[in-house]
Amino acid sequence: MPKTEPWEYVLHIPHDVRAVTVCRRTVRLVLTMHGLIRLADVAELLAAELVSNAVRHTKGPAALRLHWRDGVLRIGAWDASPVPPPYDLTVASDAETGRGLGLVRACADDWGWHPLRQGGDCGKYVWCDLSAA
Repeated sequence: MPKTEPWEYVLHIPHDVRAVTVCRRTVRLVLTMHGLIRLADVAELLAAELVSNAVRHTKGPAALRLHWRDGVLRIGAWDASPVPPPYDLTVASDAETGRGLGLVRACADDWGWHPLRQGGDCGKYVWCDLSAA
């Protein structure tokens, strides 16, 4: 039975494409430890897409956040760029790039983003939700 109390994990990652694999494996481990293995495949895909965008399209560090509350897993990626994610989510099916947010939109129950400004830092937070129901 999954743990019902809220929990949160944050993984700060360097600007390195290998971070995507580290994040995928971390997501699976966290969900397994909390009895949510049934969410792991989709959650891994979503986390990989969000982190991949953060690493590929920015120049600084990033972070992955997993937050569980009330039967919903929120997966989020922070990066240092204030540039919004692309709004045009229609990408040709044979395109080799640019399908990440389309996958997020198709697989998640909800998604969005918001700019961040805390102290002298700025950037954005892109998130998606997966319901356990």
